[in-house]
Order: sequence, then C-alpha cells, then structure tokens
Amino acid sequence: MTDPSASAAARRPGEQALTALGLAAPDPDPADASPHSFPGGGRWRTEIPSCEGPEALAVVLKESSRLDVPIHRISQGSGVWMLTDAEITEMVEATAERDIELCLFTGPRGTWDIGGSTRTDSGGAGLRARGHAAVAGCVEDAVRASELGVKCLLVADEGVLWTLHRARAVGILPADTTLKLSALVGPVNPASYAVYERLGADSINVPSDLTLDHLTEIRRVSAAPMDMYIEAPDDLGGYVRMYEVAELIRRGAPLYLKFGLSKAPGIYPYGHHLRELTLATAKERVRRGRLALDLLARHGADGDMAPLGTRLPGTLNRFEISS
Repeated sequence: MTDPSASAAARRPGEQALTALGLAAPDPDPADASPHSFPGGGRWRTEIPSCEGPEALAVVLKESSRLDVPIHRISQGSGVWMLTDAEITEMVEATAERDIELCLFTGPRGTWDIGGSTRTDSGGAGLRARGHAAVAGCVEDAVRASELGVKCLLVADEGVLWTLHRARAVGILPADTTLKLSALVGPVNPASYAVYERLGADSINVPSDLTLDHLTEIRRVSAAPMDMYIEAPDDLGGYVRMYEVAELIRRGAPLYLKFGLSKAPGIYPYGHHLRELTLATAKERVRRGRLALDLLARHGADGDMAPLGTRLPGTLNRFEISS
C-alpha cells in the first residue's frame, strides 16, 4: 500500500515565502492522512462531469489530448432516458477506445417530476425517486444502458442504489457494473458514508463544502472511493478548492478529482437548445482540470495517480443480501 505520509513532503502553497517571513504553517499531522488507495495502486483518479452526449464527449476527448489531461472517468448528468441508443453506443465506443469509464445517470428523479415539494424552500425529498414508477424507470435505464455497454451508473436514491446492487448480485446487471452516488445526495458524515458503501455504492460523491477534518473522519471508517468536485457547479455551492487539491488527496484518498465549473448556467436536462453552452462548458471543464493538475505539479504532489484505464473500487463492505 502507498505510504500516505509521502505526500506530506510535498510543498504547500506559498510555503517557502511564508516561512521566510516567519509565517510558516504547522507541519501536516501524519495521523490525518488517509491510509487507503485504489486497487492496483494510486491514490487519485480524474473525472470530467456533465458530458451531455456524443458531441460534448468529442469536445472533451479532443481538449484532453490537446492539454494532456489524463481522464479515468467521464460522466453525464441528464440521464440515460435523454439519450438514444445510437448516442449511447457512440459514447461507449469513443470512451472504450481511450480506456475511459463512461458513467450515465439513471432517472427519472424527484427534481424533474410533478412533486411540488422540490420547489419549496425545504427542497422536499430532493433528487430521490418518487414512488414505484420512478424506481422502475431507474431500473429500466440501468438495464438498457448496461445492455448497450455502459459499465458505470449514476444513482441519486438509496432505494434505487440498493435495488441495483441486488440486481448486480443476481446477474440482472453485469457483475463488473459500478454504481456511483450523486453529489446531490452525498453523505456529510462518516456514519452515512459507511451506509451508502454498504448499500452498494462503489464511489461516493461528497459535498464540496466538507472540511479536511470531515474527510479524515470518513476515512477512519471507510475505504470506498470518494468523488469530490475540486470546482463545484453553482447549484452545489460554486466552491473552488484547487489550492487544496494536494491536501484533499492526502486526506480523502482514494479520491476522484471532479473538474466542475462555477459561474455557468445549468444544462440539465440537456437538449440541442443548450448546445453551444454545453460544448463551451465541456471544453472549459477540461481546462480547469489542467489548472488543477498544474497546481499539483508545482507543489510536487502530482505523483501517485492511479494508472489510466483502472476503474474498479476494490473489495468493499456490503449489507448482506437475503434470499
């Protein structure tokens, strides 16, 4: 296993100048570091989110080649049901050529259906699947996507997550399907993080406003891969945490670095009426990734990336599935 204290030797932002001015920060505490890594090695992977269809995917792939941004996973947010079979197949083939994991969202979801409570100040039940029909729609999406070659499914409801995990266990979905928990229902404490792992999540989005100490608390109870926006969309807070990226890896590994985009209009559910905005923001997300990776390199903390093409989460803790 990778020595988690190794990243402590990396230079922190402004460290040399501040030390010369008598403003040095305390040394990092090795006890705060995550002891975990991805199976096969490495403590961080990358993800480009909000890639809404084949055209946006082509932009992401072209820009990642131009800027030399390594990508482990590309995810989509509008949902399987917003794509034709031909579009899904095109995306599956394009990502397979680059050995990138493609993750598509299962829908429907509460924020788009007729439930009025999601439009109140409380947000109601949020993104969750309302009623049996919504759960059935998510399962339909999952089966259809997997039959077309999609190996990663994005989920926003704990009941749907458990149902898809059971479907995977009995062979309705392929055994190597991975289930990714949406940032919009992400856990904010170690107890809930562990529950989502046990319900079947293979990577778990956490809100981008969690503190470094929160990440350490989670890592004391779970080794399940964590997803975190290094820059969050405005509807998730708009946080920009690029300068913390090395410390986020040190505390949160194994960690997917998600390159989102603040100060940009929402694009879900995507359609061609949002084409220019979607293509422009897809390109800029890759650039944001380059900026974050440059920061890691300047701080001497860019080592220990998981090998490209790796996607599985390793052995995780699960609730027992009764017959």
